[in-house]
Amino acid sequence: MINQTRGAAIAPLSFFERYLSLWVLLCIIAGIVLGRLLPGPIQAIGNLEVAQVNLPVGILIWVMIIPMLLKIDFRALGQVKYHWRGIGVTLFINWAVKPFSMALFAWIFIRQVFAPYLPPEQIDSYVAGLILLAAAPCTAMVFVWSRLTGGDPFFTLGQVALNDTIMVFAFAPIVGLLLGLSAIQVPWDTLLISVVMYILIPVILAQLWRHSLLARGGQRAVERMLVQLGPWSTVALLLTLVLLFGFQGQAILKQPLVIAMLAVPILVQVLFNSSLAYGLNRLFGEKHAVACPSALIGASNFFELAVATAISLFGFESGAALATVVGVLIEVPVMLLVVHLVNATKLWYERGLTDRSAATQGVGN
Repeated sequence: MINQTRGAAIAPLSFFERYLSLWVLLCIIAGIVLGRLLPGPIQAIGNLEVAQVNLPVGILIWVMIIPMLLKIDFRALGQVKYHWRGIGVTLFINWAVKPFSMALFAWIFIRQVFAPYLPPEQIDSYVAGLILLAAAPCTAMVFVWSRLTGGDPFFTLGQVALNDTIMVFAFAPIVGLLLGLSAIQVPWDTLLISVVMYILIPVILAQLWRHSLLARGGQRAVERMLVQLGPWSTVALLLTLVLLFGFQGQAILKQPLVIAMLAVPILVQVLFNSSLAYGLNRLFGEKHAVACPSALIGASNFFELAVATAISLFGFESGAALATVVGVLIEVPVMLLVVHLVNATKLWYERGLTDRSAATQGVGN
C-alpha cells in the first residue's frame, strides 16, 4: 500500500502551479473587462441558483476538487500512528489554532487597522471570507510543498487523509461558531448544503472512482487519470475566478487597494501558524522531514472549498468571495516563502534535536 501511494505524494510543481499568481492576475483583468462589456450574461450566470447554490460554479468546483481528492488514499490513515507527534501538532494547529487565529487577525486588520479605508457594508463579509479560508486545511497543493522541502511523503499522505476525514464533520461547526462570534448571521441550511455539496459528495465520488481505477490498473491508472484531468481542473479554476471578478470588477476599480489590505491578515496568519507548527515539532523532537509538511499543512488553505462556500453563503458580489480569491492570489508566493524558510533553517532545526538528545542522555547518566 505504501509504495502505491508514493507517486502521488512526490509530484513536482507543475507549470500552472508555479505561476498560479500570474494566472489569477490575468483572471482579474479578464473578469473585470467582461463584467464591464457583458454585464447581462454575467448577471444571468449569477442568477442560476438552487437553494442558494450557484449551479455553474458548483459544477466548476466539482471539476476542481474531485481530481484533488482522487489523490487521497484513506488507507494511509493507518500510518498516522508512526508520526503521532507530528500528527498531533498539525491537528492542533489546523483545528484549534488556525481558524481562531485568522478570526483574531481579521478583527485586528479588517475591523480596526484598515476599517476606515474599506466599504463599511462589506467589512462583515470580508471577515467571513477570511474565516472560511482558514477553516479548511489544504488538500492537494500540500503534496507539492512537502516535495519541495524533502518532507516525509507517508506522513503528508496520512495527515491529509486524516484532515479530509475531520473536515467532513468539523468544517461547518467551526465556521458557524466563528461567524457567530463575529456577529455575522449564519445561514445554517446553506452552510450544511455547502458541506454536502463541496466536501461529502466529492469525497465519496473521488474514492469510488479511485477504487475503480486501482482495480483496473493499479496506481498507474490513477496517475494517468490525474494527468488527463489536470487541464480540466485548471480551466475550471480559471473560469470560476473570471466569473468572480466579473462581479467584483466595479468594487475593485473603486478601491484597488482592497486586495492588498485583505492579503495582510492572510500573510500574517500563514507565517504565524507555520512558525508555530515548525517550532512545536522541534520542541517535541520530531524529525525535520515531518516538521516541514506539518508546518506547510498548518499554514495552507483549501481555497477551492473556501471560494465555493463563500459564493454559496454570501454571493458572487460579496466581500467574502473576494477575500477567498485573495487567498488564491497569494497562495503560491507565500507558501514558497515558507518552503524557503524551513529549508534554510534545517541545520538550526536539527542542531536543536541533537542538543536535546545530548541533554537527555546527560540527565540519564
